[in-house]
Amino acid sequence: MRTKLCIAANEQFGVPLNDQAALIADAGFDAVFYGWSPALHEHIRSARQAGLEVQSVHAPFGGCADLWLEDGEKGERALRELLMCAADCAKHEVGLMVSHAFIGFDKPLKPDEKARLRGLTRYGKLVAQAARLGVTVALENTEGDAYLDLLLRTFGEEKNVGFCLDTGHEMCYNGSRDLLAVYGQYLIATHLNDNLGVKAKDGRITWHDDLHLLPFDGIADWEQIARRLKKNGFTGPLTFELNTRSKPNRHENDAYAAMPIEQYLAAAYMRACKVRALFEKACTPGKAHTEKKILPL
Repeated sequence: MRTKLCIAANEQFGVPLNDQAALIADAGFDAVFYGWSPALHEHIRSARQAGLEVQSVHAPFGGCADLWLEDGEKGERALRELLMCAADCAKHEVGLMVSHAFIGFDKPLKPDEKARLRGLTRYGKLVAQAARLGVTVALENTEGDAYLDLLLRTFGEEKNVGFCLDTGHEMCYNGSRDLLAVYGQYLIATHLNDNLGVKAKDGRITWHDDLHLLPFDGIADWEQIARRLKKNGFTGPLTFELNTRSKPNRHENDAYAAMPIEQYLAAAYMRACKVRALFEKACTPGKAHTEKKILPL
């Protein structure tokens, strides 16, 4: 059976999210994922009407730092958002939610003891509630590697917890460190995208480096990525998270924004097929971690 291909629906595409599913299906993709919102039920309905699987729901991430750094209402509000996302996943029979571990270059990139206790307590509540609902939580690499490390080392052996590798974040936020060499045993999902690494001459990392380019439009080594995914037993859909708008004062995505959405999705599907071909001809896989943790759709 061919490896399935999935793409994130995106407000940047210039078409209402409910109208994107049919276009995504027509382009050739098998699945889609959405960010959590009050209109999630409408998005999921449109996807299933178009014959697409709903691979996951991306949890809100604006308050992820508050989960660790805030004692009061801000931290509890961020937790409630994650719990509501898990509940909506269960309600709509989507077995996977993806959550950032942290956000914010202006925040401490390593937790102190108080932050550790806050974060582990709150994420522990999420993991427990998601397990009761039959939902798997995939923790994604962003800035603040230490927070992700703490979460995966604490909860990674839970049956409903795993790792989502974002290839672009790995390059620009994580210093191109091979995160699968550390967390490959937890791998259950991907966010595949390209970029140019860190642009600043002094090495300072900002969110402007996180371009979410089409594969092969940046400097990623896609043969190596495919080998690493296969080596770590990945068996899920190859999921692409891509942007059409350039970051402030940058122009790498401008050509995408100028394309009609049908043309852009055709280009995205072509690149996704190239990545799949590399993945399917890569070496024999290791032990699979994907299927046992995510509910069937």
